[in-house]
Amino acid sequence: MVDTTIHDRIADLGRKVLGGSMIERDDALFLFQLESSADIHDLMSWANRIREHFKGNKVHLCSIVNAKAGGCSENCSFCAQSSFYQTGSPRYGFVDPEPVEQAAEEAKKNQVTAVGLVAAWKGLNEGPMLDEVCDRIKEMKEGGNTRPDASLGLIKNQRVADRLKEAGLECYGHNLESSRRFFGHHCTTHSFDDRLETIGYLKKAGIKICSGGIIGMGESREDRCDLAFELRAIGANVVPINILNPIKGTPFEHNPPLPPLEILKTIACFRFILPRQEVMIAGGRTVNLRDLQSMVFTAGASALMVGNYLTTLNQPVEKDLQMLRDLGLDPDWDDEGFSSQQDRCGSGGGCDSTGKKRELTAA
Repeated sequence: MVDTTIHDRIADLGRKVLGGSMIERDDALFLFQLESSADIHDLMSWANRIREHFKGNKVHLCSIVNAKAGGCSENCSFCAQSSFYQTGSPRYGFVDPEPVEQAAEEAKKNQVTAVGLVAAWKGLNEGPMLDEVCDRIKEMKEGGNTRPDASLGLIKNQRVADRLKEAGLECYGHNLESSRRFFGHHCTTHSFDDRLETIGYLKKAGIKICSGGIIGMGESREDRCDLAFELRAIGANVVPINILNPIKGTPFEHNPPLPPLEILKTIACFRFILPRQEVMIAGGRTVNLRDLQSMVFTAGASALMVGNYLTTLNQPVEKDLQMLRDLGLDPDWDDEGFSSQQDRCGSGGGCDSTGKKRELTAA
């Protein structure tokens, strides 16, 4: 390899992506391993150019309704809603139409493109619950306030995915969470392949995919890199990056927080690997990035979850909207509640944090 400076190598890779080419894993690992503040800011500068080139100044906003909370049968170590852990997280059954309608109306008022129904259970099977889920999706679609999305766990056959599509679902949130290599460190009640199988059914049904992961669980930089390449391979449309907010009672409650620059560097690396996708900043941004939240866009993010998280609070939507205005960015919204740019969608995944509210929340 030509002996070149770090600065020049970052620039070469940035120009390669801007030119329409895809970077390889070895180059991506080089970016993930950058250490100095100067190099990370250099990387972010190129990531910002890539974002502007492929996404312009539009920022996709989404939120969710926690449609069924707590008591989940899976043992995901980051999740406050797992029945394996005592976290004090709320528990309630599948919601009635009124809270869903209220969330959709609030989302439209706040220029949010999509509202996702999220349920804390292993997955969705044929039967009365699928009927009820499809009814909520149809009601949201017919209401016209915002686009209905969903994140409802594992799907084990094509008929379920097809029913969701017929009901009007456009995008399904189903995170891979981590690399295949690291997956068993945070979940043993289902597998990485189970998640890939679900995504396969959804894609065959013609449903767009919102899939990302959680950083800060103890994974390596190589794991983060491999996750990004897996997401590229499955053709995810929206890629939420959640940042672990360690919750008391979960196995990860003592995990040390990631430094903000490490988080921003990770976002920038994802943008290099996934130049055309919506890179969405999701759970954990408020507590982990604090005053540096606005820098996620400089690092290459093009989407944001607004409202409260599944079980923790976020900063007010109004503050997020003001942040976008201050940066000269615009919510990606039109009068019909759909994305104004082609191939935009977004619900989100990631229940990496806990809290106390059940109303409008971020995916």
